Amino acid sequence: TIRAALLLGTFLGIASAGETVVIISGGFDLSVPFVVGAANVIVAQLYGDGMPFWLAASLVLAAAGGLGVLHAMISSAFDVHPLLITLGSGTALLGAVQFWTGGLPTGNVPDWLTRFVSIGSGLGPIPIPPVVAVWAALGAVLIFALRRTSLGWRIYAFGSNPRAAELSLVRRMRVWAYAFGLSGVLSAVTGILLLGFTGSAFAQVGKPYLFLAIAAVVVGGTSILGGSGGYAGTMIGTLVLTVLEVVFVGVGLSGAAKQFF
Repeated sequence: TIRAALLLGTFLGIASAGETVVIISGGFDLSVPFVVGAANVIVAQLYGDGMPFWLAASLVLAAAGGLGVLHAMISSAFDVHPLLITLGSGTALLGAVQFWTGGLPTGNVPDWLTRFVSIGSGLGPIPIPPVVAVWAALGAVLIFALRRTSLGWRIYAFGSNPRAAELSLVRRMRVWAYAFGLSGVLSAVTGILLLGFTGSAFAQVGKPYLFLAIAAVVVGGTSILGGSGGYAGTMIGTLVLTVLEVVFVGVGLSGAAKQFF
């Protein structure tokens, strides 16, 4: 049960990592579930068509990061709230992917990826899936970057007081480009990892993360108004939500009852 909670929490935790940075910077990224689903389908399709997996994954990660930067540029240049931009572009992206596949995505998954995210795999003598260790390493790097680097300080400064930050030469477009670009890349990483977990492509695989990613951030103590909080809290919030999910499933609650609670 602990391994299951850690494994399921890892997917949500990685998806919530970029969202944490975006919310701290004063924005919102509602494209997370759509990028998760698009990355899941595109990588499977390209790999199934004969493209090397590393190349397919690299192209998708680069495209997802570029989409995040585009979100930042549009929101900054036209002074439009990123919530609208990300929701609209994410919906369009997933629609385009489903149009490309005809609504029936195909492809397969390399065996090593399946083992990497399998609940039955272990990290040497430690009985946890290797992907959990990757999440822990990501958490350590992100916590350090937010608290101990000048970029992290700029992200907090802009989220706390955008006007004061701009007068201090902290540029909104640059801060948001880093935040939304990271969110796009990590959303795509989540989609690729879920491909190994499920074993097949599914465009709606990211649907549960539409609000769960934000919920994990908020439950972890990050202010929804920006400027305070951190990824350590998000990791705790992720585990809280995941344990609740595991408990609800264990006691046999229906989907409607789980949603209610």
